[in-house]
Amino acid sequence: MTDLLAHPAGTRAGLALALGAALVFAAPAAHAQGAPGQMPPTPVGVVTLQPETVPQLAIIPGRAVAAEATDIRPRVSGMVTELLYTAGQQIEAGTPMFRIESATYEAALAQAHSQVTSAEASQREAQSAFDRASRLVGTGTTQANVDTARAALDQAAAALAAAEAGQRVAEMELGWTTVTSPIAGMAGVAQVSVGDLVTAGQAQAMARVTALDPIEVDLFGPVARLQQLVDTLGAGNAAEVLNMRATLILNDGTPYATQGELVSPGFEVSMSTGAIDTRFRFDNPEFRILPGMFLRGQIEIGRTEGFLVSQHAAFRDRQGNLSVWLFEDGAAQQVSVTDAGSYNHHWIITGGLEPGAQLIVDNFGRLAPGAPVQPVPARVDENGIVHTLPPEGDAPADTPSAATE
Repeated sequence: MTDLLAHPAGTRAGLALALGAALVFAAPAAHAQGAPGQMPPTPVGVVTLQPETVPQLAIIPGRAVAAEATDIRPRVSGMVTELLYTAGQQIEAGTPMFRIESATYEAALAQAHSQVTSAEASQREAQSAFDRASRLVGTGTTQANVDTARAALDQAAAALAAAEAGQRVAEMELGWTTVTSPIAGMAGVAQVSVGDLVTAGQAQAMARVTALDPIEVDLFGPVARLQQLVDTLGAGNAAEVLNMRATLILNDGTPYATQGELVSPGFEVSMSTGAIDTRFRFDNPEFRILPGMFLRGQIEIGRTEGFLVSQHAAFRDRQGNLSVWLFEDGAAQQVSVTDAGSYNHHWIITGGLEPGAQLIVDNFGRLAPGAPVQPVPARVDENGIVHTLPPEGDAPADTPSAATE
């Protein structure tokens, strides 16, 4: 130690030699760990894309309406004497619902019947007079008498016809004292009680009957969607439009079990919403759909060839342009694509991709154009969760990816 302090020049030379040796031995270690600042390739899950034929679906709002519904009103006036049905029950067409006091109409029918009997007697008398005048013509009876007898016979026949018509009206009015349902459906709560006075053709309904099975749904499609449908199917495929089927998504997000058939395409555009109403009919045996319910309808408007890309793996910019990340030449590349709608939480990509393209499905937050990445085979389930697949020859292992940024 004393020698080093006494000889500063020797000390500096010794330190220099020691530092040089340290750098020589440290250089191989630094080379083995990689250059400072260089990050290893980012592992990313990739899915190999192949084109497939998928249905084109349009999801539009809708509202349920009753296929048939009627307000029950009286056709004759009188006091309600009896309620003949139970509210909330399914009834058939012709089921009695109310009874109106019938004594007045029974009397009117009896009067009409007597008028018919009197008219029949008058007709028989006129017929006899005409027959007698016809036999005696030229032997004390003139042709003028025959003509008079014929006119009386015609008047008697007309009076009989009028009396019979009055009898039929009296019979119908008596029948109308029992108020029946003209359609089958669910009977609503009565709006009148026993003892209430009702009037023929009154504005207030006595009750309402609504047919719930089948039920119809009006789907409100915008005009732009209709134009897209026309362009997609082409003018020569009108039959496909008429054969369109629809499915429903209930308020809780579950799909409705049965498909609906087209009842009537829309022919008018709403002045307030700019939409066209298209009506579909659905079986509704369990009455899960009720009139007035708002629903979402899904219409298949044809099929197209495209690539199914999970909506979690595609991005739109502020202008609405869609893009995806692909693995190409050892690096990540962002590619613009075009879509033709969606299907089962996937975009239907019709432009910008080629068969065999390697779609990146996770670690998006660590990607940059041209950045090196390490591909890992993966799949995306129906919930959008990325699962890593095992390398070929390894034991099966289907585990969710650790990063799905």
